[in-house]
Amino acid sequence: MSPVCTIVGVLDDGPEALAPAAREAIAGADLLIGGRRVLETCAPLAPGAERRDLTGSVAQVPAWIEAAAAQRRHVVVLASGDPLCHGIGERVTASLGAARCRVLPAPSLVQLACARLGWPVAQTAIASVHGRAADDWSAQAASPEHPMSGVLRALDDHERVAVYTTGENGADWLARQLQAVGYSDEELEVAVVARIGREDEQLHPPASLGSAAAHRYAQPHVALVRRRTAALAWPFAGGDASFAQRRPQRGLITKREVRAVALASLALTAESRVWDIGTGSGAVALEAARLCPRGHVWAMERRLEDLAIAEENRRRRRAGNVTLHHGRAPQGLEQWPDPDAVFIGGSGGALGTLIDHCLERLRPGGRLVINVVTLENLQQAMARLDAAAAQGTVQWEAVQLQASRSGELAGMRTFRAENPVWVLTANKTETA
Repeated sequence: MSPVCTIVGVLDDGPEALAPAAREAIAGADLLIGGRRVLETCAPLAPGAERRDLTGSVAQVPAWIEAAAAQRRHVVVLASGDPLCHGIGERVTASLGAARCRVLPAPSLVQLACARLGWPVAQTAIASVHGRAADDWSAQAASPEHPMSGVLRALDDHERVAVYTTGENGADWLARQLQAVGYSDEELEVAVVARIGREDEQLHPPASLGSAAAHRYAQPHVALVRRRTAALAWPFAGGDASFAQRRPQRGLITKREVRAVALASLALTAESRVWDIGTGSGAVALEAARLCPRGHVWAMERRLEDLAIAEENRRRRRAGNVTLHHGRAPQGLEQWPDPDAVFIGGSGGALGTLIDHCLERLRPGGRLVINVVTLENLQQAMARLDAAAAQGTVQWEAVQLQASRSGELAGMRTFRAENPVWVLTANKTETA
């Protein structure tokens, strides 16, 4: 199969630096597609070619190529650096098929930025906030679609992250979002390479988040984020004392022993989408977020004072894949995507209605886990799950947990029993 288009990577130092094959491809083009600036710089290589600016029309590019191919016109798409590194090449090859595209890459802007700083590219993760101006990140506005989500996932696993920026989503904006997540000047630093390959190229050496947030960098630029300290390590089902709780009365936290069983019962994967209803201190939501690093957790709490505690715990853990919502379920759940797993830790007196709603929204094969501490709620939950099981939509089981913790009595060691908790787990059938 002959290619219907050639995708050429071009750097800001102009067409003179292009390889012979790239120059030849441009010279033979009937239609040149690219951004305004790159079209102007490459136009002398193909004076007879039609030029089409893709600014604001990126989604239409594959259709433009197909239409030109039907007329047997050769198309060249001009991209920045490596077209397949967060560039338009990804969209074009996915739409047309790789066999119909010929890609002639230049070094990526990330490669060049790393070279300026002496960073090893193989040890640098790549993320992008390139695109339309984004709203500021917050625990209430967090979502998998937010541009910061990819940056935060990369920072969880890497010491260095290079970030493509654009327009209002520049390095200063990026630094402010990292501060909003909870990162401090002691943890992260940001370097910036602006206008790479141009006569006025600018290298801004690593600076603190606060300094980067206050500086306005020339466009275009690449931001390079590096950890100054090791990433925070939070063990699975860690100690209850590591979570902020109500003062002076401690509480509204799913205890460690119960939390471990509940989280295991949710059967989370790395990509799971999770609901946590009645999140309290946010302990289950935050530990679930660690278990699904490429997924997301939506958590709801009806008490504002407890939601503030959950936000404090989220900031402590720098959790970027948790959305905190103030409300009384099931109101507000219609705005959330269908979940793979649901945890109900508090129901606000609407347990039966919540179970029905969650089972309806739960994806086939998903898990609903309910913690109850009263016999009345246990009876109500069992009745609802029995009704669903009778219809063949779920299979469920219950586990009673009662742990005892060591303490002192009259100078000797003893054990004090915790209140019993019932953990009910419903598995929605694949055919439901």
